[in-house]
This record gives sequence, structure tokens and C-alpha cells, in this order.
Amino acid sequence: MSMTQSADGTEVAYERRGDGRPLILLHGGMAPREYWDTVVPHFDDFGAVLPRRPGFGTCLDSLETTSAADVLDRETEYVCSLVDAVDGKSILFGHSFGALTALETARDAEVEAVLAYEPAILPDGFREQADLADRMEQLIKDGQRCEAVKRYIETVLHPDGIDDLEGWLAGWPVWPDCVDLAEEVVRMNRAVERYELPTHFDIDAPVLVMSGTDGPAFLRKSARDVHETLPHSRFVEFDGVSHSGPGEAPGLISSEVTSFLDR
Repeated sequence: MSMTQSADGTEVAYERRGDGRPLILLHGGMAPREYWDTVVPHFDDFGAVLPRRPGFGTCLDSLETTSAADVLDRETEYVCSLVDAVDGKSILFGHSFGALTALETARDAEVEAVLAYEPAILPDGFREQADLADRMEQLIKDGQRCEAVKRYIETVLHPDGIDDLEGWLAGWPVWPDCVDLAEEVVRMNRAVERYELPTHFDIDAPVLVMSGTDGPAFLRKSARDVHETLPHSRFVEFDGVSHSGPGEAPGLISSEVTSFLDR
């Protein structure tokens, strides 16, 4: 495990696998960096960089006072530190909140390309009514941490409903450990609910924006909206793939990514 430090002094732990072009993999809201374990083997020509996001794992205690307003700035600062720390020009591959972080980082950092799977950006109409952070926060205050995390799963991962949530959770590798992250997820969701998509993303690097036909409708719309704000982008939608796309269909998505990067 290697260490670097962001501009605000936050220590960032990361692992590098392989010696090829650096591919920084940024996981989403409830997923640990181990989310990418099934993805990395499909990128054996790259040097995969797997950071542990601040607020996850051993970094959690030092970030308990981070406000929602500071979350995205904190995220982009740590990714910028990774871009500076690794040898070679980095490619950023982000999923969900990690995709939003990748896009925001690329506005300032010089990167080779950005790969963004369903960035955690809410369409205006949806954003104005979003209250997931408030609902989760109230459940935590009421001592119902597990229920708070379940609300996140139902809203983001299964917005069309799920017949057997308990059965699904029993097979989810990060449950129930992710319950410890409830406060961090509240801060992250509040940051997402306050974020407004710019009318123009000033990103010089080429961007591949991806979505799946089985993902939440609001994130599918946002993915297309993001594509339209970018000067150099390609949009791809994968049939039958959900919001968990990279981990769910790594072969399919890595093939599209590799083709994009080779152009």
C-alpha cells in the first residue's frame, strides 16, 4: 500500500496493480475500493490505481466534521494528489459519485481521459425534490442506522422496487459493514443534492460517458445531460446493465473503454 497527501493534509492510501498507463479507479457511494476487484483483471495492460476514498476505512475518524459543502472539494483534492503521485498521465475511471469526482477533477488536473459511468448528478426537476440525505439523517438520529442505509439502497440501487431486500443484502459483500459509513453517505448525498450541472464542462481531455438501460431513470438522463455539456465526449448505453455496471459487466464495459482509449 502506498501513501500520498492531498493539499489539505489528508493522507490517501492507494494500491497500484500493474505497470501500464495509470488508470485511477474511483468507487461510488456505498462501495469500497474492493468493488473494482472484478474489473481490474480486464485492464491488465494498465497500471490500476485503487485508492481508499477519504471517509472510508481508517480515514473515517479524521473526517467526521467534514461538511456536505466540503465533500466534493475534498474528493477532488485527493484525486489531484493521486494524479501528481503516480508516474505517467492518468486516466480517471469513476463510478457514480466517483464519476462526478472524476469529472470535477479533470476541470483542473491534466489527465489523459475520463471514463464516467452514471455520474451522481441529479436532473433539475429531480434534484429540487431530493430529500434522501434528510431521510437518512433522521433515521440515524432515531438510532436506525441499518434502515438509513437501506433507504439509500432502495433509492439509488433499486429505485423501481425490490421484492426481497433482505435476501439481496444477504448476498451483498459489503453488508453490513457499510452501515458504519452511514454519516459519510449522508454528507455525500447532501453534496449531490446541492450540486448543479454546469452548462459547459471545461474539460480538455476526451470523456467517455456510460450508462445502462437498467439503471435509475434519473441517472440515465443525467448521463446524457453530462455528455451534452462536454466539448469532447462519447456516450454509450449498455443494454440490460444496471447502475452497478462496471462491477456487473466488466468484460462488456472494459471492451468499450479500451476501444475508446485506443482511438
